Amino acid sequence: MSKVITMKTVTLSETLAYVRGGELTARQAEILDKMRERARAEQHQLDRYHLDWGLTVPEALEHLITGRADADGDRAGNAYYAALLAIVECTGSDPIDVAVYSKPSTLFSLMDKELRALGVPTDLLPYDFLFLDFADRLPFHIPSPEGGYPAIGCLPLSKAKPVADAYTAVLDRMDDDLTRHAKLLIDKLNVEHEEWQTALKYGHTMDALVFWTVG
Repeated sequence: MSKVITMKTVTLSETLAYVRGGELTARQAEILDKMRERARAEQHQLDRYHLDWGLTVPEALEHLITGRADADGDRAGNAYYAALLAIVECTGSDPIDVAVYSKPSTLFSLMDKELRALGVPTDLLPYDFLFLDFADRLPFHIPSPEGGYPAIGCLPLSKAKPVADAYTAVLDRMDDDLTRHAKLLIDKLNVEHEEWQTALKYGHTMDALVFWTVG
């Protein structure tokens, strides 16, 4: 089954404001209503296919916005990640699809290994920022989804250019099967860096790229 990696830019503190359990501004409350609508729509799709995670996506969203993710059950992580994705999708810029992959986690695990062997620093390797790092930024633990998807990652915009440069420096020594995938990331990250630099001149505060994979 094909999986799509999508990304957008966010102001991380604004996105995380919805999972800190504090008071929201009037504007944030309006956005929260959109998140609730999205969570209900996702649950409707699950109900159509008779998928029961033991926790509904709207319930999971309410847990997150009160600052917790403590429901029991092997599939609770699926509901929490779907709810977290609703939060991400309703904040920041419009989303952009990166690419479609058949086995993205396997592909980028191999790329990690290749780039590490070529001397790219660990904090610039793709697997974590594509699939894992966003959950580490939450103020509480969130259980992982069964099967690993949806997966949500995060890369500070200040690292977009260093990542692109590091991959470019070793591109001619990479395995041919991985080169085109590395080039795609290089191109995407260079564009995001340039747009970020322009946005900063106009007072915009977006500071992170968020990636999510579903399918």
